[in-house]
Amino acid sequence: MFGLRGAGRLSSLALKRATHRPAHFSTVTAISRAALRSRRTLKTTGSVIEAVRAARPFSTSSRWSDVVQQPPPSQPHVPPTPTPTARPKGLYIRRAFLVGKAILFLIGSSVVGVCFVTGAILAHDSLTYGEEKLPQVVPTIEELNPPLRGPKNLPTLVDLFGDENDEGKKPRLVIIGGGWGAIGVLKTLNPGDYEVLVVADSTFNQFTPLLPSAAVGTVSARSLVESVRKLLLPLKGSFVYGKAVDVVMGERLLEVEVPATPDGDKRRVYVPYDKLVIAVGSVSASHGVQGLENCYQLKTIGDAQQIRRRIIDNVEIASLPTTTPEERKRLLSFVVCGGGPTGVEMAAEISDLVHEDLVRYYPKICAQELSISIIQSRDHILNTYSETISQYAEKRFEREAVNVITNARVKEVTPKSVKYTVKDPQTGKVVEHELPSAFTLWSTGIAMNPFTERVTDLLPNQVHKKAVVVDAHMRVVGAPLGTMYCIGDASTIETSLMPYLLDLIEKADVNKDEKIDKSEWAVLVKEVKKRVPMATKHLEKVNDIFKDYDVDADDALSFNELTTALEEVGKKITSLPATAQVASQQGKYLGDKFTKLAKQGKTLHENGIPDDDDETYCKPFEYKHLGSLAYIGNAAVFDLPGYSLTGGL
Repeated sequence: MFGLRGAGRLSSLALKRATHRPAHFSTVTAISRAALRSRRTLKTTGSVIEAVRAARPFSTSSRWSDVVQQPPPSQPHVPPTPTPTARPKGLYIRRAFLVGKAILFLIGSSVVGVCFVTGAILAHDSLTYGEEKLPQVVPTIEELNPPLRGPKNLPTLVDLFGDENDEGKKPRLVIIGGGWGAIGVLKTLNPGDYEVLVVADSTFNQFTPLLPSAAVGTVSARSLVESVRKLLLPLKGSFVYGKAVDVVMGERLLEVEVPATPDGDKRRVYVPYDKLVIAVGSVSASHGVQGLENCYQLKTIGDAQQIRRRIIDNVEIASLPTTTPEERKRLLSFVVCGGGPTGVEMAAEISDLVHEDLVRYYPKICAQELSISIIQSRDHILNTYSETISQYAEKRFEREAVNVITNARVKEVTPKSVKYTVKDPQTGKVVEHELPSAFTLWSTGIAMNPFTERVTDLLPNQVHKKAVVVDAHMRVVGAPLGTMYCIGDASTIETSLMPYLLDLIEKADVNKDEKIDKSEWAVLVKEVKKRVPMATKHLEKVNDIFKDYDVDADDALSFNELTTALEEVGKKITSLPATAQVASQQGKYLGDKFTKLAKQGKTLHENGIPDDDDETYCKPFEYKHLGSLAYIGNAAVFDLPGYSLTGGL
């Protein structure tokens, strides 16, 4: 057998013979290449003949020329085994340099970011909490000893409006109340246009939609309040802690009852005004039910805190081993009178509290002993929402074991029970029932505030039983023009078109024939929409309305026919709901109106236009419904314009 050296010699010999035999040059080359490949692949010393035999067997007696002339069979190419090569040291150095550079960049950027944020915080603190030079205000003698004026000769707070009143050149704007309507006015007023004074029996505004959540501890009561004095700072306004009780319209004096001592003594003063905004809200309606002193209401933060304390006390007493089963059942019975948004949300919050917290914190209390009931006088709860939402809420409460009693009226509330009546749909008889209860919430509608009731007594044309009637400009009907406005729950916009009848006829009847033809009817409808925007959606089909009330078919509406048509349209107009959304929009409307009047007042005066007529410089109020939301226990319902949404866990 030949070694590797013999394989090399054989290759040289084959090359030499190829020079004498040109015809076999390609064959010799192939054999040489095969020998070289065998040389690379053999790991130990071998024989060239064994390599050739591996390619093609032959006998030892064969001639060398026969071997050379026969081409070897094709074999699969075996790639050479790569030999490991040493990596240069420079590659590791470059990689280490890049990693170090990235680390230094991250550290540097972090340091710069921390320095920037720290500097921003320090700058904010220096600008916010720096020493502010407050003006040294020295009270005048008139401020310390107000003069006695008015029909009742009471102290009059003349100099309370500001330090520089410019001898009364700025109009005095007095706002009664600190609710959504009042805050809407304050936030839209332009500072410096008016001397603003707020009269309220509470020093803070409260976010009323979340009061049910505050009553069970879901949210903190402190997060729902905002200081009224803080809102008055940009306007440089004043605040009087008291309650409005009367008004003298002729002399433009507001009578306010203020505390004289911390013990509860009261005294009364006068507050002069040029413009008065009534935003005192409303109170709960009693509906003639006896025993309402045994109920809780949910109007303020204080009410929510009282409800929370009562619920906790009831549960603590019920968990004592000395409590009898009958008393425990009564203590764990919660009754809500009223199926509106407030009552429904309160029932949902109590249900969440019972099933998620009380059962876990008080394991000895059986969940079956807890009961929640809603008593509703209508066919469905949430009757101001769509029917789909009402049905969804009822099914949701049924799944949560909340007892919903519809078509029922509360008769009496005692310290230990609630008596109500239900009319039997089959027999028509009224059946009386009684629910044991240690907690009863009363939320069944609104009624007049005592001050708004006093205002309606002073104005004979105020006939509404629940609120002060205002026109589309939020002016109190019957009060001197441009002096008294009313917004929020305390007001209701007049829906009747009869007060405008004569003015409409005078403006639309061009030919003065005491009839309204089709062209004049179009002018009249346009004027109605302008004066009463709430009637717009009821006057869309103008021609159909004209045909329906043209009884004699003479293509004209007589006085009687026109009166009947406007009466029917007015009956279709519904009042705005008593919600925070309505009050806020009305307050912003008045704030924008007063700001516009302050800018255009001089121009109106130069042109001889009275500034007490709001129609000359401002459009009437137009409400834009943005939707309503109600929480019903790990779920919510949305009543949006045109469609409704329901869903939850």
